[in-house]
Amino acid sequence: MFKLPIFRKLILFIAVFAIVVNSSYTQVKTITEGKYSYQVVENDPTQTRMYKLDNGLTVYLTVYKNAPRIQTYIPVKTGSKMDPADATGLAHYLEHMLFKGTDKYGSLDFSKEKIYVDEIISLYEKHRNTKDEKKRKQIYRQIDSVSALAAQYAIANEYDKMMSVIGATGTNAYTSVEQTVYTNDIPSNALEKWLMIEAERFRNPVMRLFHTELEAVYEEKNISLDSDNDKVWETMFLNLFPTHQYGTQTTIGTIEHLKNPSIKKVIEYYNTYYVPNNMAIILSGDFNPAEAIELIDKYWGSKPSKEVPEFIPAQERPITKPVVKEVIGPEAEYLMMGYRFKGANTKENDLVTMVDMILANSAAGLLDINLNQSQKVLSSGSFVNTDKDYSSHILYGNARDGQKLEDVKDLLLEQIEKVKKGEFPDWLPGAIINDFKLSSIKSQESNRSRAGNIVEAFVKDIPWQDEVNRIERLSKITKQDIIDFASKNYSDNYVIVYKRTGEDKNVQKVEKPQITPVEVNRQEQSEFLKNVAGMQTEDIKPVFLDYSRDLSISNAKNDIPVLYKQNIENDLFSLSIIFEAGSYNIKLLPIAVSYFSYLGTSKYTPTQLKEEFYKLGCSYSLSAGEEQSALSISGLNENFDKALLLVVSVINDLKPEEGVLENLVSDIIKVRADDKLSKEKILWNAMFSYGKYGSRSPFTDILSENELKNIKPDELINILKILPGIKQKILYYGPESIETVKEKLNKEYITAGTGLNNPPEPVKFEEASTDGNTIYVVNYPDMVQAEILMLSKKEKYNKELVPYISLYNEYFGGGMSGIVFQELRESKALAYSTFSSYTIPNRIDRSHYNIAYIGTQSDKLPEALKGLTDLLTEMPVSEITFSSARNNMIQKINTERITKAGILNSYLSAEKMGLKEDIRKDIYEKAGNMTINDIKDFQGRNIKGSNYTILVLGDKNKLDTKTLEKYGTIKYLTLEEIFGY
Repeated sequence: MFKLPIFRKLILFIAVFAIVVNSSYTQVKTITEGKYSYQVVENDPTQTRMYKLDNGLTVYLTVYKNAPRIQTYIPVKTGSKMDPADATGLAHYLEHMLFKGTDKYGSLDFSKEKIYVDEIISLYEKHRNTKDEKKRKQIYRQIDSVSALAAQYAIANEYDKMMSVIGATGTNAYTSVEQTVYTNDIPSNALEKWLMIEAERFRNPVMRLFHTELEAVYEEKNISLDSDNDKVWETMFLNLFPTHQYGTQTTIGTIEHLKNPSIKKVIEYYNTYYVPNNMAIILSGDFNPAEAIELIDKYWGSKPSKEVPEFIPAQERPITKPVVKEVIGPEAEYLMMGYRFKGANTKENDLVTMVDMILANSAAGLLDINLNQSQKVLSSGSFVNTDKDYSSHILYGNARDGQKLEDVKDLLLEQIEKVKKGEFPDWLPGAIINDFKLSSIKSQESNRSRAGNIVEAFVKDIPWQDEVNRIERLSKITKQDIIDFASKNYSDNYVIVYKRTGEDKNVQKVEKPQITPVEVNRQEQSEFLKNVAGMQTEDIKPVFLDYSRDLSISNAKNDIPVLYKQNIENDLFSLSIIFEAGSYNIKLLPIAVSYFSYLGTSKYTPTQLKEEFYKLGCSYSLSAGEEQSALSISGLNENFDKALLLVVSVINDLKPEEGVLENLVSDIIKVRADDKLSKEKILWNAMFSYGKYGSRSPFTDILSENELKNIKPDELINILKILPGIKQKILYYGPESIETVKEKLNKEYITAGTGLNNPPEPVKFEEASTDGNTIYVVNYPDMVQAEILMLSKKEKYNKELVPYISLYNEYFGGGMSGIVFQELRESKALAYSTFSSYTIPNRIDRSHYNIAYIGTQSDKLPEALKGLTDLLTEMPVSEITFSSARNNMIQKINTERITKAGILNSYLSAEKMGLKEDIRKDIYEKAGNMTINDIKDFQGRNIKGSNYTILVLGDKNKLDTKTLEKYGTIKYLTLEEIFGY
């Protein structure tokens, strides 16, 4: 199946959330408070304040007090389109280097370190300008040698350690075509500390530990080279934008440029674009705006501004005929089509947005109904990718078994023709506007969404009032406007990329250089870090759930428990009926659930049902888990009654349509075949399940192809009809009172006096032993990387271990400041992604596992596997790292608030584990008094000396089998063995 690159997913998720306004226009007001003036847009429900400091720094502040935390973003208006043409990937390099520290932190003695850092900068220039390969290798050996000397003075990960000290989560950054964005989620009482750290971070960054970080970027590039989706994306944009940097340059950069980096150019780039008038600070959460702006000015107001070079976008020539391209790779086939349009904040972009939603809105769009619901394709969809200079409208589709991708293309084009002819319901544009309003209300409940939406407006130069007014603008677009625009702008002016399954004869990879592991000096601290840690802040006390107080539990008819929490924030509701039966109880249930979405009633066809719910601003779904299934409805509370009646009518009056089941079975078989081509499915579903359970697992306990083909519609409908009679509980979060909710459920849903049945006995799956030191290898031809996943089965769920597990995970595998990341990425440059975790099961009768993962180049497998196993055997002990980890965990619990529907879900999770209280209370009370020796003892008792089942996914011809044999007995598994078909 087609998936968006991760950073695009984030952007699309954020960009959909325009703001609901209550009038046909908005005005910007300027308000002066003390010595600061700010602007606010009337009728903006987020009440975002916009400040501009004297040095040009833009500040956006929006208050949302759901928890004593603040989502922070620092966006810089620069990305890969500003990279020099001869040094692509530079903006992305710089993003990585902004985690390495300055002359004040990250160093034991910067005056001594600087001598070596300057020499390294010179050596990289010499390396870059040398053509003779033998001489280049000699220079790189010098770089490696001098880097080892410089590293003696470096303190790795001090930035991340400081984020741990202040209780930050989600510490990260991302680079895209025209933005580089730095993000943290911090406790409210840590705002001044955070501002102090960030001001220093961007004051004078030092390019230390460059060559080990460059190796991490190499690994990131190799991950991209292994990704068919990335290849398709790059091919699409190269042909949509053959002149503009959106297409001619990629964010990570070319292999040639990665192998010839220039630290000098990185520094020049920083000095050019990382200036306050090209940056913003964005805060959303629980804080006082008047106090916040004073602190921001205190720490950031003195940073000098500088004129930023104007970016002149290349003007693309019109596309006059279809541009057809192919990408070949091992994963499943699909196609992607793209049309080019004007960029953000244009009338054209608004119109493209409406065309896109007419085509696909996940419910009642033309693709949703005419292709997906009608089973004419395996799947299809569309989205608008909006950047500042241009936007693109992307459509994609997966073929059914025996169907050609060219046929899918024709079907997609047919739907565009329907838009051009106005062959879509008159009510649909209005329903789309309601959908946008619903999404907007949901987004206002999340600090990440509130702040993220501002990021997108800032980097694309969209005035905030225009963003606030966007839904209002869209609502004025008529059906005829959409028809006229589509007729004028959609013809043969598209790019289409066919992703074919096959062997890519041009597989590339970035070769690994020889790197000497560097010191991480985790026992050391800079004076700057000590000062941050020593700053006094007002304590925030934790708030734990009291399940007897924080939710209501009462019975409806037939003694059905109703778990209730009132929504006092907005007019949205969600209701879920949790049936105590899942795939373990009824093997056919997952098939029945899939069938459910294609069923109608005697009154409504399946298409009409989708349309009716979309008109109501509501949605419904049926899902099946292992031992539970759920029927859910959600949306606008004003239509709760209608939505409830509609979903009950569906349950009570299911009507099959001819041919639907046959098509569904065919599609299930096709998806199964596609899954066997997906690295992600192979490792994290099939291999993981095989390692945990052996050949008989929940993953392989499925119907055979022959059994699927012999299913009768009545079998599935009967299963769906018995669900309401199985033991269940109901969860409600919304504005209605508990009495009103029960009254409506008793009247419309629950049949009096019928009683509820126990579910069928569940199938039991035995967890396999991991004592045999077995290595399971699955071959994936031409894979650049090797992925290693280690599993060690432990005891059944033990509540007493949970505090120790929580702190151990924070210390050992806890993100960028954890031991695993420091050793395997920062010191040895063996991976871009690596982690270790001692798991906590989600059922009381299941086991804990110690798991560890590393993804690395195949030729690094010996070093990577040794590095990972050495850490698991002899855990490095650092009092400083431990203290930071413990403090971070305590701070997170202090400031975490489980609210709204989360309270209901927390109660259900606790119930499954036999808990009567919020488990966080136990973690808080015990972990706060733990020492490093407690964690060392935990590791010694539970992890050190453990045997493992090791799962390896890669090209078997590139794997070092002699190395693997040192760790156990190798067994090669086929895809049929691990998938069960």
